[in-house]
Amino acid sequence: MNANDHRKYLDPLTLSKLTRLDLKARLVVEGFIAGLHRSPYHGFSIEYAEHRQYMPGDPIKHIDWKVYAKSDRFYIKEYEEETNLKAYILLDASASMGYTSGGITKLEYGKYLAAALSYLMLTQQDSVGLILFDDKIREFIPPCAVRGHLHTVLERLHETRPSAGTNSRTTFHALAERIKRRGLILILSDLFDDPEDVISSVKHFRHRNHEVIVFRLLDPAEQHFSFTRPAKFRDMETGEEIYTHPREIQKAYLADLQAQNDLYTRVCRENAADFLMLTTSTPFDYALLAFLSKRAKLG
Repeated sequence: MNANDHRKYLDPLTLSKLTRLDLKARLVVEGFIAGLHRSPYHGFSIEYAEHRQYMPGDPIKHIDWKVYAKSDRFYIKEYEEETNLKAYILLDASASMGYTSGGITKLEYGKYLAAALSYLMLTQQDSVGLILFDDKIREFIPPCAVRGHLHTVLERLHETRPSAGTNSRTTFHALAERIKRRGLILILSDLFDDPEDVISSVKHFRHRNHEVIVFRLLDPAEQHFSFTRPAKFRDMETGEEIYTHPREIQKAYLADLQAQNDLYTRVCRENAADFLMLTTSTPFDYALLAFLSKRAKLG
């Protein structure tokens, strides 16, 4: 399989045609690596004397991401390096995450991304945990780096279905108090909740010295409000319905959405956290790059 064959699996719709979640996770990461790979770097520095250049076919678990961040080239560690990073993937499994205008749902996209992140972290000997939430914590799988942990994470992701509403304030604040040791918090959610609750939660995680990346997951129709005919719009979490023509509310909706994203971007930046807006058609390498950028800064 050549690099282009690998990279096609970064497309969510292509990936959705596969059945096994473990295969999806592996192909996303391999496609990501294939896309990042550069031609051999000839200006090898003494700084990398304990490394050798990455060659296609080398196990990706041996890639030194800190060296990649500095050199934009792949190097393989010639020794095993212990890590103490504990990462927590917080996946929103509320009812609104089950929405799709066509293609895959936000929850499916979140599952694929969570699976790929887990696969990537575990191949780097980082510990990864999974937390599923809606209006409460539905599942808490503690971080682990042992062989076989990926199966536990993927099995739970596979079984997850959307349900209930969202309560960021209660859920995230409880997690900020529960997770004692400094770690990396990865939030995957459509953030259909009170923005002030989301913001206070991010600040709480940072107050506890956790690093934070917020991935906002939306359907393309939610991002662009690309509805053209009168329709009944229903809140998937509260059940509230309104019947209206899209043009009556499109301008206000888009302005509010942009204001929310601007607010999240600014607050995250002010608190040394990261915010990334994704739709269910966004290739997965955008999210993986954001993760690796943050990971490289953590040492």
